[in-house]
Amino acid sequence: MLRPILLMFPLVLVLVVASGMRSSSAARGLLLVANKGDQALGIIDPDSGKTVGTVDEGGNTGHEVIASPDGKLAYVPIYGDSGVGKPGSDGSNLVVIDIKSRKIVGNIDFGHGVRPHCPMIGPKDGLLYVSTELDNSITAIDPHTLKIVASIPTGKPESHMFAITSDGHYAWTTNVGSGTVSVLDLQARKTLDILSIAPVVQRIALSVDDRLAFTSDQSKPQLAVIDTATRKIKMWVPLPGTGYGTAPTPDGKWLVIAMPSAHKVGALNLKTMKLDHVVDVPAAPQEVLVRPDGGVAYVSCDASKKVAEIRTSDWTVSRLIDAGAGADGLVWARQP
Repeated sequence: MLRPILLMFPLVLVLVVASGMRSSSAARGLLLVANKGDQALGIIDPDSGKTVGTVDEGGNTGHEVIASPDGKLAYVPIYGDSGVGKPGSDGSNLVVIDIKSRKIVGNIDFGHGVRPHCPMIGPKDGLLYVSTELDNSITAIDPHTLKIVASIPTGKPESHMFAITSDGHYAWTTNVGSGTVSVLDLQARKTLDILSIAPVVQRIALSVDDRLAFTSDQSKPQLAVIDTATRKIKMWVPLPGTGYGTAPTPDGKWLVIAMPSAHKVGALNLKTMKLDHVVDVPAAPQEVLVRPDGGVAYVSCDASKKVAEIRTSDWTVSRLIDAGAGADGLVWARQP
């Protein structure tokens, strides 16, 4: 009678270990969400899918968020109550939030209204870079002293989002209303090139190997694929809806694309440049964040107060996570 039980034990052990590995993977990070409508940062436990904390931004609105490399702090630029290129208030500061205590512990004052928007951490120099839209620039900040150390001109207005190459040398920024992309040298702190892409563009991402940049035409449903070596459009990929936020998977095989007007998310095969998978999600998908292990893509759904959790192994929505109003910016905060 003991033999069947003993034979089953290794299988049970494997299942328990595998389950523990999944739980451990999720437990090593927190999902942070910039909830524009609530003017607050949401902190979500990705294992339970529950919000474990919110931090009020002081009656102001942040659209995006980035976490410090050690996962202790979150940096939220306060954009204001407007949309890019639209009338409204002009944010002039960035708040620093202690994730564990759920409190604002620092502030960066830009001195005037700049509509600060996209924050990124330099992968090599560790500086905090923020798009300062009304100054047509990217601002570099020392995250330890919270002092501004440099301003890099983009050469065009409405520089809304940007991506930094893995060597930390270059940044590629989308300039919304002019439909252009600026190529910046972050070390020399100057504009290298400005590329005309479409009547209007929005967000941007780089492939894992930095050879391609991706941004969506906002006037028609197509994705521009830019060769970063030649700085020219390599091809256009037709989409079932106008694209918005994008992010590559860590293995370099896929680009995940949010399509707000279609309420869909697509998975672009970067080898064939074909949209192999299209997933239905709640209304107004915005930003895409792929978990560091590549197993899950999170997509904020602005109008729905949800974050769609998409399993990349079979491209299905595994769960809808409750978030705040106007869920937009997403980041993974690593935890010890």
